[in-house]
Amino acid sequence: MRDFDTICAIATPIGEGGIAIIRVSGENALEIVSKVFRAKSGTDIKNMKSYTMKYGHIYDGDDLIDEVIISYMKGPRSFTAEDVVEINCHGGVVSTNKVLESIIKAGARIAEPGEFTKRAFLNGRIDLSQAEAVMDLIRAKTDLSMKSALMQSSGYLSRHINKLREYMLNVMALVEFAVDFTEDDEEIDPSIPKNVEKSLKSGIEEMEVLLKGADAGKIIREGLSLAIVGKPNVGKSSLLNALLREKRAIVTDIAGTTRDIIEEYINLDGVPVKIIDTAGIRETEDVVEKIGVERSREKLEEADLILLVMDSSREISEDDKEIIEQVKGKKTVLILNKIDLEQKLDEKYIKDFENIIRISAKEEIGLDELKQNIKDLFFSGAIETESLIISNSRHKQALIRALENAEEALVRVQRNEYLDLISIYVMSSLKALNEITGNELEEDLVNKIFGDFCVGK
Repeated sequence: MRDFDTICAIATPIGEGGIAIIRVSGENALEIVSKVFRAKSGTDIKNMKSYTMKYGHIYDGDDLIDEVIISYMKGPRSFTAEDVVEINCHGGVVSTNKVLESIIKAGARIAEPGEFTKRAFLNGRIDLSQAEAVMDLIRAKTDLSMKSALMQSSGYLSRHINKLREYMLNVMALVEFAVDFTEDDEEIDPSIPKNVEKSLKSGIEEMEVLLKGADAGKIIREGLSLAIVGKPNVGKSSLLNALLREKRAIVTDIAGTTRDIIEEYINLDGVPVKIIDTAGIRETEDVVEKIGVERSREKLEEADLILLVMDSSREISEDDKEIIEQVKGKKTVLILNKIDLEQKLDEKYIKDFENIIRISAKEEIGLDELKQNIKDLFFSGAIETESLIISNSRHKQALIRALENAEEALVRVQRNEYLDLISIYVMSSLKALNEITGNELEEDLVNKIFGDFCVGK
C-alpha cells in the first residue's frame, strides 16, 4: 500500500436530509477523528475495533457541533485499502460543513475529485476498469446501464482482459523460448510457430466477440441521442409527449410554438434514450424562432438517430423537401404522423427511406412499432450480455489497437517471418490490453480519468 496523507470529503449529496456521511481515509484517519469526536461511553476511539461503530458528538474545541455515529474500517479491508472512518452526521448544508471543517482543522485535507477511488486503484484493491465503473454506477440512468456498471465493477471485464493477456503472454513465452534455446544452425521447432498461431487466433476471436457489442455497450452506458425534426406543426411535440407519457411540450395548432430545444430521457427496455424535441425547421423572419431553427440543425448533426416527422394528412411542401435533403446519409426513421386523418402525402417523395413508421401521436398509434424499430437499428432487436462488457470508449479504442496488432502478428507468423520481429506486435497488443486495466498507463491519463469523478468518490 502506498504512503498517502489523510483526506476527507462529504460523500453524500449536499442538501437537506436525515443523514450525511463524511469519509476520512488515510494512515491517521482514526487519530484525526479522535481529536474532534467524544464517545458517549467516554472510551478512546484509538482502540476501536475494525467494522464497529461508536455513538457520540463532534466538537470544535469546546463548541458542540453535532451528534454523530462513526464507523471504522481498518485497511486494507476498506474501500481505499487504507484506514477509513465514516462520520454519520445530520444532513443539511451548515451542519455537514461544520463537521467537515472540524476534521480539516484536526489535520486532514479536502480530497480531490475521485481521490478515494483513485487510492483504491493505486493501492491495488481494484483495477482501472473497475474504478471507472464506480462513476458509471453513480451516473446510471436505467437498470440495464446499472447492470453493465455492476458487472464491470465486480471485475467481469477484467477477467476477460486477463484471459486475453494470457494468450499474448503465452505467445511471448513461446517466442522467448525459441529465441533463447535455438542455436544459430538449428531450425526452430515447427510446433512453436503452430502454437503461436493457435494462441493468436484464440485471442483474436475473443477480442472480436468483445468488440462486436462495444457500440451497443456505449449506448447502454452513455444513452442514445435521438432528435425529433421536421417542419413546424407536424406533431413533433405531440410525439415527444406520447413517448414521455406526459405533457412536457406545448402543443397547439399554431406553427412555430416550439422555439427552443427540449431534452428528456426515456427508458427504452433498459436503454437510456435522450429525446430532443427541436424547433420546426423552416425559413422565418422571427429572430427568436430563427435561433431555434439553427439549434435544430445543430442537433440534427449531433444525434445518433433522427426521427423525421412528416404530416401525412398534408401534401409535401418545400420545407419537407429541404429537410429530406438535410438528413440524407444519416441514420433516420421517417415518421408519417396523423394517420388517423385523411392521407394526402404523395409517397413518391419518400421512397428512398428504408425505415418508415406510420403513427398517430395524438391517438398513440404505432409507438410500440417505433420503439421496436429503434431497438432493431441499434441492437438487432435484442441486447446481448456481450453488449454490457465493453461500454467505455477508452476501453474500445484500446481493444481495437490490441486486435490490430494481434492480427498483424498472426499474418506475419503465417508468412513464416522471424518470431523475434513478430514479438514487437504481440508486445504492442499486450500494452493496449494493459491500458484497460491500468497495468500500464501514463499518470496524466490516470489523473484525467479520476478528475471527472465527484469529490466524495
